[in-house]
Amino acid sequence: MIRRGNSSVSLLVLVVSLALLAAACSDEEPGTASEPPPADTSDGPPALDELRVESGQELYGLQCAVCHGVDLQGDPDWKIPNADGSFRPPPQDASGHTWHHPDQLLVEIIREGSGSTLSAMPLYGDILTQDEILSIIEFFKSTWGPEERLFQWERTRATQES
Repeated sequence: MIRRGNSSVSLLVLVVSLALLAAACSDEEPGTASEPPPADTSDGPPALDELRVESGQELYGLQCAVCHGVDLQGDPDWKIPNADGSFRPPPQDASGHTWHHPDQLLVEIIREGSGSTLSAMPLYGDILTQDEILSIIEFFKSTWGPEERLFQWERTRATQES
């Protein structure tokens, strides 16, 4: 996370709030395949869906790898700000910070872009379906270790319960 006084906290709160609001206003029926996993798994994160991981890996290669790298490694200088204050594409593997965010926020960022001048993340809402976005996220998760997966699942579950 970028730290610039309290602005990083405010930005994160705003982004999470908007993501939750967007999720609450969704027209989709609960329990459809295009939603993040339900919050009722008490023994840790749900098992990965291997078909979704495969699909996500292919979609990642077609849509995301050009910026985030073929091996999800991101730009080597992703933590160093550009001259305009923006940041380069971060890694999506466990070395990055994607696993710090709940599924709902990850979906929103992919669909709507970052919504921040600190990132050049484009909008994919007109390019990828909800199911395709969730498949890409499932692919990310398949590269994270058990600690990162548990942490991210707890974040996802906490936002679903509130």
